[in-house]
Amino acid sequence: MVKAGLESSPWQHLDSTGTRVNGVNQHCHVLCNPLYSFYYTTQGFDRRSYLRVLLGGADLTFRLNERAVVLLEQLKVGQKWRAKVAQVVPQEQDLDEEQLDALLDRHLPTPGPLVRKDIKDGLAIAAYQTQSCYPIVSLLLSDDAPQFNWLTLELALCWIHEFRHYKALIPRFTHHLTLLQNFGKAFWELYHSLLQYREHPDSARAATLTAQFDQLFGTKSGYDQLDACKEHTLNKREHLLMVLIHPEILLHNNPAELGARQRVRKRDVSLQARTHDGIAAWDTFQTLVATAKKLGVNLFQYLYDRITATFALPSFATLIREQAQLLALGASWQLGP
Repeated sequence: MVKAGLESSPWQHLDSTGTRVNGVNQHCHVLCNPLYSFYYTTQGFDRRSYLRVLLGGADLTFRLNERAVVLLEQLKVGQKWRAKVAQVVPQEQDLDEEQLDALLDRHLPTPGPLVRKDIKDGLAIAAYQTQSCYPIVSLLLSDDAPQFNWLTLELALCWIHEFRHYKALIPRFTHHLTLLQNFGKAFWELYHSLLQYREHPDSARAATLTAQFDQLFGTKSGYDQLDACKEHTLNKREHLLMVLIHPEILLHNNPAELGARQRVRKRDVSLQARTHDGIAAWDTFQTLVATAKKLGVNLFQYLYDRITATFALPSFATLIREQAQLLALGASWQLGP
């Protein structure tokens, strides 16, 4: 089912929330699009945890190739360590984590935990982006947590999450309050203009919206805290305006955040799972419930059909593939550059 969901569109939503397993804090990740939701719990919420989610829970592999070389530089691994990695890690060969750790322990014992983490992240992302076992996600729609950077070739950011930075401002003067309120109105006017663009994409309109974005976030107001936030938003222009290239994506990450809220409600009622099998059961049933709802399937009938081995109903994977052909969720990718 997860493979079918990943195949159904080149873009996916992803979000995480805390969950507890026998008193230990872990993290439940929600990967979804309009046709399915996938819940998967890991011990962490770093890049490699997210990669496991994108691989449907499969174990990671690590690969040194041209893509890995670029990623190591983007992750700010020093030239000294990049050169040593090129010397000790075999080129174009998949390694499991145990094999990679053995090589790093033997030949690079002193880079420090952060450098080692970045090296493993880069090699894991490169392996993911060149593997063929699972569909590769082209664009991830998420919040602006740094763990999402470079996992996919393109990244789109949530506008609603972006505005939270401005809601956190507490102006102490009436003039600053007025500036913030006027900015908020302009922010949401631009947001609604982008929503209208999604319905009727046009290259000339895209150029106009880009200019409006630059004007709104590039103009100084005199309120230093507001201007600092605007500068940070301006630096994310490519990711916040990804909808101008791919109008089928949303401007927010609500599908994943609402999915994560279902785990929060489950946590409120049950507090925690006591075993790894228990948390896997939570993940499985929340995946089934959420996906059945999106596909318009009666979950009771579906489970009864499977438990009794009747198999009169089509699988979720089949339904996802059928509906994906009708929705054309990756139309802009099919058009090409």
